[in-house]
Amino acid sequence: MPQRCRWSRVCHFPTGFDKSRLLRCLVLFVTIWGIDQTYWKNSAAAQDVGRRPNIVFVFSDDHALQAIGAYGSKINQTPHLDRLASQGLVFDRSYCANSICGPSRACILTGLHSHLNGFRRNGDRFDGSQWVFPRVLQEHGYQTALIGKWHLESNPTGFDYWQVLPDQGHYYNPDFIMMDGTKQRVPGYCTDLITDASLKWLDQRDPSKPFLLMCQHKAPHRNWSPHPRHFGKYKLGTVPAPETLRDDYSGRSKTLAESEMTLRKHFYWGHDAKFHGPNEFPDHFRDGIPNGEYQRMSPEQRDEWDAYYQPENEAFLQRLRAGELSEDDVLTWKHQRYMHDYLGSVQAVDDSVGRVLDYLDANNLMENTIVVYSSDQGFYLGEHGWYDKRWMFEESLRMPLIVRWPGRIPAGSRSNAMVQNIDYAPTFLQAAGIEVPAQVQGRSLLPVFEAQGAVPAGWRDAIYYAYYENDSVHEVAVHDGVRTDRYKLMFFQRTNEWNLFDLEHDPQEMNSVHDDPQYQAILKGLQQRYRDLRKFYQVNSAVIPVTRGDEAWWKQRDREKTAQGKQQAHELVFIGDSITQGWEGAGKAMWDKYFAHAPALNLGFSGDRTEHVLWRLKRGQMGISKPRAAVIMIGTNNTGHRMQAPEETAAGVREIITNVRQHSPDTKIVLLGVFPRGETPFDPMRLNNVAINQYLSTFADDETVFYRDLSGIFLQEDGTLSRDIMPDLLHLNEAGYQRWAEALVPILQELEVYPNAPTP
Repeated sequence: MPQRCRWSRVCHFPTGFDKSRLLRCLVLFVTIWGIDQTYWKNSAAAQDVGRRPNIVFVFSDDHALQAIGAYGSKINQTPHLDRLASQGLVFDRSYCANSICGPSRACILTGLHSHLNGFRRNGDRFDGSQWVFPRVLQEHGYQTALIGKWHLESNPTGFDYWQVLPDQGHYYNPDFIMMDGTKQRVPGYCTDLITDASLKWLDQRDPSKPFLLMCQHKAPHRNWSPHPRHFGKYKLGTVPAPETLRDDYSGRSKTLAESEMTLRKHFYWGHDAKFHGPNEFPDHFRDGIPNGEYQRMSPEQRDEWDAYYQPENEAFLQRLRAGELSEDDVLTWKHQRYMHDYLGSVQAVDDSVGRVLDYLDANNLMENTIVVYSSDQGFYLGEHGWYDKRWMFEESLRMPLIVRWPGRIPAGSRSNAMVQNIDYAPTFLQAAGIEVPAQVQGRSLLPVFEAQGAVPAGWRDAIYYAYYENDSVHEVAVHDGVRTDRYKLMFFQRTNEWNLFDLEHDPQEMNSVHDDPQYQAILKGLQQRYRDLRKFYQVNSAVIPVTRGDEAWWKQRDREKTAQGKQQAHELVFIGDSITQGWEGAGKAMWDKYFAHAPALNLGFSGDRTEHVLWRLKRGQMGISKPRAAVIMIGTNNTGHRMQAPEETAAGVREIITNVRQHSPDTKIVLLGVFPRGETPFDPMRLNNVAINQYLSTFADDETVFYRDLSGIFLQEDGTLSRDIMPDLLHLNEAGYQRWAEALVPILQELEVYPNAPTP
């Protein structure tokens, strides 16, 4: 039987045919092939949209897990979040990398910890030119939008459309910054308006493209101002107080008691308690921050607000005026007022989630859309007596994460996998079929999805956390640490304290067991895990700017030196630690003789490490000075305080050089080797400084950076240090400063940066 042509149904003749028939077949084949390819091309495009999932990322601010029904809330109801949880996966061990608004957002956008993405604390400016996942999705055909809270100072990048709140934004009649740079005030309630704008964008998007929508709420951020529809939903006296409300902070780091975020001592009369008029009880309430939301309201909104709040306020104040309430009674009332307002603000977020889910369902978008609900961190709802976040305790370290992805995630799943907000970026990319670059520190959560919430083999055993803000509005000390499934280790840099918590026996973290003999093996093991994770995540404290502004003398000196830098241009600038500051002490006579008339600016601060110098320089301490020369000698405290690895300290010095060069490109930098310390050449700290100097010597280019090692002028012939020069084998006396001055002046003259120098 003769074989038939593939197209024989169309051609209607067997393979054996004449040339004319062959030509007719080929013409017909080409025609049909073209139609066929056009069909499949369009079909592939349609399938591509259907295959690559849409992403809706609903993100709130400061939403505590203990205020979400799906996480076991005993204080409120969140039916729409619970609905999302019942349809998807709830992560029970979800953590932030840095518990503060802006830094958490930067971690999510970049998949990097704060020290690498550059946004360590509120007030930093986010570098939008760096790798961010929305831009990658955009470059791969996604339509992208961001609506709501941004809080990263710079404008959003990687979005086809955005409208964001300035700074923290407002609950009532908020302003929005638009893409054209204009600012528009929109009447209404912020949470509802952000939802309205998000759904409007969904209506107007290009339906041929997959999309990313980031719907980002201000709520329930302070100052917790609910919509009138939620007034009275959680009435005063109805919300259970946490067991640790009256925590006295004993048994843990002494820095805990220094923080300024307690309901007892730091609750504001207008801003938090919602009272009008002057503060009648300054012993109980703080002055200084009025209720800004009330000031923005329309007359109608104020009337509705006052109709609810004024009777409750007046009833409380009458009892307080009558002397009927103890300090503890006032604390109880503060907590109840806080909970009414906070939980009421949460309720509007829950409403928003319901509206978004309803929209997706009604528009046939449910099946191929990943819906994620999260918040930038957790929050204290009176636990440990606090509001706010920041500390590495569970209430602020844990953050909600609920994910729905029909067909990929079984409904009603839960997971104990340890995940972190640096994981969001790689998850979104992998879900979209996009390769994740090696620089991203987070891990895609798709293996957890595929395991239906089970912990995949080889998953992380611990997470790393770091908080950098320190001298801020709430005075929470810089600290970092690791958390495993059972234990948490925290390190407080300023006080050099370790705290260790056994979360199985002490879930409320009331007692550190770091000095308990039974936990010493665990302590040492976790300290090693801490060091390993820091190394894995490329954490080098020497290059991360940190303030010491919680030390009064340091803060005062910082103000004074910054003022000097602004008032006068200096020809010479000395940058360093106590050895440099000593030009104002034991070395004053030598300073006056050789440098004072230059004029010279002394930016030496006792106890500073490289990271503190970076903080000062990055905040403009050199002022208007574009000096001929900058003399840099820093690093011995990195050795003395932490015995930091030489290459890490040297990296900090290199950052200082870079900062000086950025501020004043024409300045010649005299980089001095770190001075010797310890009595003998084999003193461990001496050897560490010698190793630092090996690295420093490689930074010289003999054009802008000139390295000089003056160690020999302080040493005796056998390499020992004499107490006649360094009485404590570290700091110079007057004779030591004389040697330093007489060695330094010729160097400055040689470089032609100090033509009028006195002759030594």
